[in-house]
Amino acid sequence: MRAVFVDANATLAAVMRRLVRPDDVEIVINDEPDVEPEALPTRLAGAEIAIIDHTALPTSIAGQCAALKHVVFLGTGARSYMNPEELAERGISVHIIKGYGDTAVAECAIALMWAAAKGLAVMDREMRAGRWLRTDGIELKGKTIGLVGFGGIAAEVARIAAGSGMRVLAWNRTPKSSPHAEFVDIDTLLKESHVVSMHLLLNDETRGFLSRERMAAMRPGAILINTARGALVDEAAMIEALRSGHLGHAGLDVFDIEPLPHDHPLITLPNVTLSAHSGFRTPEASDNLINAALDHCRRIARLGN
Repeated sequence: MRAVFVDANATLAAVMRRLVRPDDVEIVINDEPDVEPEALPTRLAGAEIAIIDHTALPTSIAGQCAALKHVVFLGTGARSYMNPEELAERGISVHIIKGYGDTAVAECAIALMWAAAKGLAVMDREMRAGRWLRTDGIELKGKTIGLVGFGGIAAEVARIAAGSGMRVLAWNRTPKSSPHAEFVDIDTLLKESHVVSMHLLLNDETRGFLSRERMAAMRPGAILINTARGALVDEAAMIEALRSGHLGHAGLDVFDIEPLPHDHPLITLPNVTLSAHSGFRTPEASDNLINAALDHCRRIARLGN
């Protein structure tokens, strides 16, 4: 059995080479991360398993990969790159990986929250430009953070925030419980939270979840944190709210368009702290991710299909 890692960046390629075992299936690592979908039939020739990080796999292209039976997607957002149901109809199973970066992304959300509360990005930019600007921050102890969606990442955010003396509210589409969070309806969460942090999976039901109307219902001056998916938030409404001051600050690791265009309005706003969809990028999370991908490959080989 043969697997191809079709779009490995330098970091993940090195991790894969370090963690693969001599008795594993043959894994070909393509360390050219920018791959056009049209190149996949050639790249996957004779391979039963495709390991994919960020390359689109249209169903029509998958149909040209004669040996392909399994796709191991490095993350949970496979639907952004392929249609699992259509692939299943062609006999191709899509495997996703959950939980590998829960702590890493949670710590990113917390870092963005603290940076926003203290104005760190604003002061950094001004000092680099030769201006001695001091901003008035806010203390987060005793403030309320609202978590929209409650999976593994949000559970970690709740643990850290509660340990920092914050009140933690949470809303989830299905019933959940946590020793660190009080579950409330979405209207209560938006009204009472000084910080709102997005933790939903992106699908047809959640796209644009934080709408203009829901944003208007947020506490004036609240901080918005998004380390989940850019499309969960109405971007135009968010920009308007930031300009008006209804949103006090946004800490964003994800965007509608990635990479973020150099002339994007968000870049011009002083009350925004930006990071480049890097919340999950830690050595620990990378090891977790590749180990999980290898476990998928080992199980597929063991089952022999």
